[in-house]
Amino acid sequence: MDEWLNVQTLIWLLPIMFVLHDFEEIIMVEKWVGKNSAKIYEIVPTKIADRIIKQFSMTTAQFSVAVLIIFLFVSGSTILANQHVVQGNLGNIHMFIVVTLVFFLHAFTHIGQSILLRSITPGVITSIIVILPYSFFLYQSLLANDVITWSTILVCLPFCIFIIPVLLVAHWIGKKVV
Repeated sequence: MDEWLNVQTLIWLLPIMFVLHDFEEIIMVEKWVGKNSAKIYEIVPTKIADRIIKQFSMTTAQFSVAVLIIFLFVSGSTILANQHVVQGNLGNIHMFIVVTLVFFLHAFTHIGQSILLRSITPGVITSIIVILPYSFFLYQSLLANDVITWSTILVCLPFCIFIIPVLLVAHWIGKKVV
């Protein structure tokens, strides 16, 4: 029973880990983009830099609305994963795995940005101290307790691309609502 409790606890920790990470981004992103847009244009090709600046040129309030929408999506996947662990077919672990894979891979975008720009970027600190350890521990537990298999991860991996529209719509709503 303790092992299942630990799996459930790790599943329920996803929204908390998400909030910790995104609070760092919320606090930093507006000011950081303002200070570093010239540096982005120096290092990144102009067309890509234009997209980056356009996508992240938001007020803190606008970014917070986008994060709220994504948080609701993350929480929904968490509820479905918990239902899967507790009651089997009444839940869905696959959506949760897709969301956690995106979360895990997202950490490497922050790390890559910091390396490329040679500076602390919004989200890099919690990527290293929150997302990576949580993800490794989560997957280790899910695999060890036979909640998922490696094939589950491999099947879910291509579906990560379908999260991109959710993120873009969340950012669009954030810019329109506030």
